[in-house]
Amino acid sequence: MGKKLKELAGDVNENQLASTVKESAQQIWLAGLGAFAKAQEEGGKVFDALVKEGETIQAKTRKMTDEKIADVAGKATGTWDRLEQVFEDRVARALGSLGVPSKQDIDRLSRRVVDLSAAVQALTEGQPAAKPASPRTTVKSATRAAASVAQAVTAAAKPAVRKPAVRKAAAAKPVVPVTPADVLNTLPKSGAE
Repeated sequence: MGKKLKELAGDVNENQLASTVKESAQQIWLAGLGAFAKAQEEGGKVFDALVKEGETIQAKTRKMTDEKIADVAGKATGTWDRLEQVFEDRVARALGSLGVPSKQDIDRLSRRVVDLSAAVQALTEGQPAAKPASPRTTVKSATRAAASVAQAVTAAAKPAVRKPAVRKAAAAKPVVPVTPADVLNTLPKSGAE
């Protein structure tokens, strides 16, 4: 551009030189405005494209993160369940070593007491033993039933003697307290239960 101005300046006077410089400056100015407008137009498009790509990447990242969180949460739940089971097993073992009967032992004992109570009831009334409707009993009734069974077994072991028609009131015998563990120790062990 400088050479062009010198060539023009050699043949022309000062007015023409000023006019040529002004024209050149005008063209440079218009070229700059055009470049600015082009950059602004394409810059907006580039900006929009970057925003769209950012949204896409954010959605993918969020999806992957949610999957990883769900996976880790599933593993943590499984680990927590195993830890809980180990704790329950250890507590059960500790209670067993202290002689505390388990729920299964209590249930088995309760069923046995109900069966024996029915047998005692049948023996005292002279009827065959029938199973009661509900096998659930309390520990108190289990102890009472065990004492009744013990008395009935003792009475059944004696030879039958004709009883007088009128009974005298029997003296109350003190009942020795029986714990569920004592009753469990007297029951035969079987692999079926």
